[in-house]
Amino acid sequence: MSRVQLALRVGDLEASIDFYRKLFGAEPTKRRPGYANFALEQPPLKLVLLAGEPGQSTVMDHLGVEVVSTDEVQAATTRLSDQGLDTAVENETTCCYAVQDKVWVEGPGKEPWEVYVVKGDAPIAGG
Repeated sequence: MSRVQLALRVGDLEASIDFYRKLFGAEPTKRRPGYANFALEQPPLKLVLLAGEPGQSTVMDHLGVEVVSTDEVQAATTRLSDQGLDTAVENETTCCYAVQDKVWVEGPGKEPWEVYVVKGDAPIAGG
């Protein structure tokens, strides 16, 4: 199963967790210092919350598509490159307390998109 990811930078992580817990009727799948995510089946969404500056308005950090295998990341890399998009590949990278393979592209408004697979848990947030 693949799902869209929305990563938000929030000024009050605990209030945001509480709000999205109520909105989706679900508990966070992962919580770490300055970080939480909700891996939802319905709707198929990975909502990532990143702690920002206290009191700041919520802003989009990045967007993504979570896939289930490295082969799917590689296929996306080929497809996006073949369409003329500049790609940046990161394999075995640590991000969001997980080891991931991913490819990045930018939308026309400079919005960052990633296609990624989570390969395992990590003890640190990473970049």
